Amino acid sequence: MKKNDVVTVTIEDFGINGEGIGKTEGYTLFVKDTVIGDLAEVKVMKAKKNYGYGKLLKILRPSKDRTTPECPVARQCGGCQIQMVSYEKQLEYKNRKVWNNLKHIGGVPEKLLARVMEPPCGMKEPYRYRNKAQFPVGRDRNGKLTAGFYVGRTHQIIPCDDCLLGVKVNQEILDIILAFMEQYRIEPYDEERHQGLVRHVLIRYGFATDEIMVCLVLNGRRLPHGEVLTEKLAGISGMTSISASINTEKTNVIMGKEVITLWGQGYITDYIGDIKYQISPLSFYQVNPVQTEKLYGTALEYADLHGEETVWDVYCGIGTISLFLAQKAGRVYGVEIVPQAIEDARRNAEINKINNAKFFTGKAEEALPEYYKEYASRHPGKQAEADVIVVDPPRKGCAESVLETMVRMQPRKIVYVSCDSATLARDVKYLRENGYELTRGKVVDMFPQTVHTECVLGMRRKHI
Repeated sequence: MKKNDVVTVTIEDFGINGEGIGKTEGYTLFVKDTVIGDLAEVKVMKAKKNYGYGKLLKILRPSKDRTTPECPVARQCGGCQIQMVSYEKQLEYKNRKVWNNLKHIGGVPEKLLARVMEPPCGMKEPYRYRNKAQFPVGRDRNGKLTAGFYVGRTHQIIPCDDCLLGVKVNQEILDIILAFMEQYRIEPYDEERHQGLVRHVLIRYGFATDEIMVCLVLNGRRLPHGEVLTEKLAGISGMTSISASINTEKTNVIMGKEVITLWGQGYITDYIGDIKYQISPLSFYQVNPVQTEKLYGTALEYADLHGEETVWDVYCGIGTISLFLAQKAGRVYGVEIVPQAIEDARRNAEINKINNAKFFTGKAEEALPEYYKEYASRHPGKQAEADVIVVDPPRKGCAESVLETMVRMQPRKIVYVSCDSATLARDVKYLRENGYELTRGKVVDMFPQTVHTECVLGMRRKHI
């Protein structure tokens, strides 16, 4: 097989990024935009010895699981990798992805997985679920001012002011901002030249409160005629916060470190279950509130708290899981590296009159071992307290020092919330080799139409 060959391929499986996998004459090809069961005409774009990457030219015979994407730019946009797959099959794919990683990377026996893994938790309506959107602003090939999303693995903007995963008011907000920029000749940011003012538009929406936040990311400290824009945006029902994030660095990082409030207050509020949260432009907050309640509810169920337990929430963010747990626990301790997130967590605890949750700033891989050593020095012969430890790490998973300290603290239960099932499986292998066993597990689909997969696992210490 060589580059530019055109071949016919039957797609037999999905890859980890949602691309179809098929074979032709024993040679494996990865083909984006294909579905298991498709018979496709494919052009080879890159050929290695045993496998290659192909570009879909034509569907010769569609899979029974193929569906027409609702979004007209779904194929070009890098956001919805599997919108052409029926939602039922999306859930099957995600469940199998987690299952296979736990089996092959984590070494979990198939019989155990069959016993403990529960059916995936999907959505009744798998569109319009995102409470946050970040739109890059630029000019298209004809020089027209536009906002949308990046083509996969590029910084070329696909115009899209009404993403079907986001809320409908996003389009109205973007129309106002682009018209304002045209009227006052305010230039979008140009990455190559490091010139222009408006880089991105961040929009947040409170599903429970209908409060709206708009934050313009600026390559500068001043927005000319900003009072005109804020007056127009403030007329939208629910508008609560308008701000500017100052980012003058030549970087791919979207948000700057400084945020200036232009109108209203510096945050919006929202609820997950009965817990109220204040959300600032820089806050980490799950983007799918409907499924977040199910995700955290599952974590709480797996923790099986009865009111007296000491719980550690490692990688706690703004305290979203911590405050859920505090409703049922005796004491909750949260650890997070971002100081602003810890400030938000403490404020959220105060807002909800939750007094049994304390939060500490620091790297989880440093804070938890330090606590363990400090407790041992203050209480000779006693074990550092932890009945339950909950972890919700970034994609890279838990640092090994965190896993080591968790094992030393000997909690009865560990609840692991994961956004990357490969690193989850790696960490599960370590925990299973050091005295813990998997007892329950569930995929919670936080990101329909995409390959991103969230799941919750419950583990129990053996011989207790």
